[in-house]
Amino acid sequence: MMKELLSKAFLRDLLFIVAGSVLLGIGYSLFLAPVAIVPGGVYGISIVINHLTKGMFASYPNGLPIGTVAIFFNVPLFALAFGNLGRLSALKTAITFVLTAVCSNLVASITEGKPIVEGDPLLCAFYGGALLGFSVYLIFLAQSTCAGTDTLARVLATKFNIKVSTLIIVIDSIVVLLGLVAFQDWRVPLYSWIAIFVYGKVVDVLQPTNPYKSVFIISGKTQEIRDLLCLQLGVRGTFLHGRGMYLGVERDVIFIIVERKMLQQIKTEVLALDSDAFITTGDASNDSRPRLL
Repeated sequence: MMKELLSKAFLRDLLFIVAGSVLLGIGYSLFLAPVAIVPGGVYGISIVINHLTKGMFASYPNGLPIGTVAIFFNVPLFALAFGNLGRLSALKTAITFVLTAVCSNLVASITEGKPIVEGDPLLCAFYGGALLGFSVYLIFLAQSTCAGTDTLARVLATKFNIKVSTLIIVIDSIVVLLGLVAFQDWRVPLYSWIAIFVYGKVVDVLQPTNPYKSVFIISGKTQEIRDLLCLQLGVRGTFLHGRGMYLGVERDVIFIIVERKMLQQIKTEVLALDSDAFITTGDASNDSRPRLL
């Protein structure tokens, strides 16, 4: 573990995480929260709670800090996903959501909750959404995540056999509607969905390759790898029957489709089980989620 922490790759990832977290904090506290834009997810909930708690606590007359509230939600969500993360991935994720929270609180305290663009929530929605998209892309390059409701969506998707993307849309929409109830302003969901749309488009544009990868794994320990993928990482796939061209040895081949950010973790975990495993990958689509078999 210590060798990995001192590697150039980890230091590069740490740089991406710091840059992405700082920009996320700026996006939330300088563009979105001050004009009541609720961008879904944990920070959308945090912005709502910040508004509802204004004047409630003497220590926080401007409401509970959004970063502090986000930590309150992210810690249990992180714990929920901890078993599916490798040690390095877990460390990166923890650094990301803690640093994002600290930066959000710091920016809010410096600006005293004032938006960078006064009186123009539409402009804030565009710039804020674009900044979130670029920030998440940097964090994605570091093979990290922000924890958040995406984690909950993945857990529910595995349990109920529903596409992760569908659950994320549902959860974000519920959070946006909570913003409508809290702020009692019909403009809130409009600007919030604009920010979410811009955020998603920026990630799509910056993403250099297909977000999904097909993976073929050939190993003498297919059952152990199957248990790792299904029980620990929440990945589904198919056993294909194969036969070697040279010796004619018959064996099972594991075929899976996963998000690109999971690829390195899967390679590391599989090779830890079987150092002789053969792993090959390629771009893929994931148009429909396979039924549990």
